[in-house]
Amino acid sequence: MDYNTVIIGSGVAGMTAAIYLARANISVCILEQEVPGGQITRTSQIENYPGFISIDGPELATNMFQQVQQLKVPYFYTAGLEIENFPDKHIVKTKDQELTCKNVIIATGRSPRKLNIPNEEKLIGRGISYCAICDGGLYKNKNVAVIGGGRSALEETLYLSKICSKVTLIHRRNDFRAEEELVDEVKKQQNVEVLTDRTVVEFTEKENRLASLITQNNDNQEEEIEVDGCFEYIGQVPNTQNFKNLDILDEEGYIKVNHNFETAISNIYAIGDCVKKELYQIITACSDGVIAANNIMKQ
Repeated sequence: MDYNTVIIGSGVAGMTAAIYLARANISVCILEQEVPGGQITRTSQIENYPGFISIDGPELATNMFQQVQQLKVPYFYTAGLEIENFPDKHIVKTKDQELTCKNVIIATGRSPRKLNIPNEEKLIGRGISYCAICDGGLYKNKNVAVIGGGRSALEETLYLSKICSKVTLIHRRNDFRAEEELVDEVKKQQNVEVLTDRTVVEFTEKENRLASLITQNNDNQEEEIEVDGCFEYIGQVPNTQNFKNLDILDEEGYIKVNHNFETAISNIYAIGDCVKKELYQIITACSDGVIAANNIMKQ
């Protein structure tokens, strides 16, 4: 199948690029193996996106996807496994087919970083989760922990405090990487306990479910905290493993681009969270998509 542009990923950046290209009558399709929306589907409440005083992430993702559908953009539920680069075209390979195109936009986003400690992998989905809005309801009136010190960790702690009996927020440092107002709001919650200068070193299990966390302080003293669930928010890793052969990644795995979001390979662009940049916000992801689409429209 031939398209002018193949977009790999249907997060905010990818869908924005698709909307602009489709409205310009440029043939475009999207490849995505997960639900549309990317990172925002894991966000409980968004209050900094212009036009909405407050909206939850899945609702905003659904609104964007409806725009894509109304424009009749072909949407393939599959991953872009490989890009073959030729002088006059690119071939994007999926599990079932090959798509020929002039332009490729990589918009694969990032995935949650893991602690890589004993029992973590085994207990994912059995008490360990990376999405409070997805799984928080499973722990109504129960005790949970949140690991992390950034904005996401604090936002999801607030969200869980409205559902769970107790939320224990565990951070390896003493200060948080979030707005002071948000930190203060978390500390005001009567059912939230904040533990700083703590590192989680092990998960324990009982009957194939998460039973507790083993934490360690700066003096190497260990403490066991019994919980029904745990939500990890310790950073993100770019989903770029499939593009290592193109030699467009930096040492951390992010895709290197110029101010027009072009990679070193002609007509291959990268946008959104898979790109190394200063700010990762919904509105900047939209901007990335518009800029890349606009450059394609000028061809």
